[in-house]
Amino acid sequence: MGFFARLSQLLRSNLNDLINRSEDPEKMLNQVILDMNTNLVEAKKQVAIAIADEKKLQKSYETEKSNADEWERKAMLAVRAGNDELAKEALARKKEHQLLADQYKDQWDKQLTAVNQLKVALRALNNKIEEAKRKKNVLIARKRRAEAMKSIQNTMSGMKDQSAFETFDRMATKIDQIEAEAEAGAELAEEYTGDVLKNKFRELESTQGADDDLAALKQKMGVTPPAKAPAVATRVQVEADTDMEPTAEEQAELEAALSALKQREEKSGKA
Repeated sequence: MGFFARLSQLLRSNLNDLINRSEDPEKMLNQVILDMNTNLVEAKKQVAIAIADEKKLQKSYETEKSNADEWERKAMLAVRAGNDELAKEALARKKEHQLLADQYKDQWDKQLTAVNQLKVALRALNNKIEEAKRKKNVLIARKRRAEAMKSIQNTMSGMKDQSAFETFDRMATKIDQIEAEAEAGAELAEEYTGDVLKNKFRELESTQGADDDLAALKQKMGVTPPAKAPAVATRVQVEADTDMEPTAEEQAELEAALSALKQREEKSGKA
């Protein structure tokens, strides 16, 4: 039982103390679980040996009990044959085998009790190891979480010490200044080269083209009424418009007729 005492002492060890003493708690915990599994395999072998011994004692008991029964049968056979001396010898042999059978029975009972206790201890050991595995996983998760938090805190502290965010702000201000200087230089160049007027006309042309495209799209969609086609002048209208505007010859003839009419009226008044 010293073997199980050693296992119990290992299982009762404080894993948190192991973490404090170890430079790498995760490796230490994994090693502890590995050792526990190794010891569990060894414990199973010991229990298997104990079970095998128990089976041997059972078989020896059953063999000696069978021999005792057989010599008793032979003694009964000698009695029936009237040979008491032979019957006594058979009973003596029966007594020897019965004594051995009783001894094997006593050892078998003790070994069977021990095997049952070993089986219970083995199940408890296995449960302890499974509990240790679960605790190991929790402790490793805690350790990794703590390391992650520590790494983040160190990173944030380093960024604070180096004024990383202030550097970003300073660079952004510098870039804004460079962009403003570039825009000012471009405007100044346009002012001296006459590109301003050219750009204005280019902008006007591009805007006018966009307005025409927009108007055409609206007309296609039915948003605005279609443009009215110019009215076609009829022949009568053309002729009327032509009559309303006399030519130079017609104007001269008209003036001559009016002059003759005026002279005739003056002559009639004198008569």
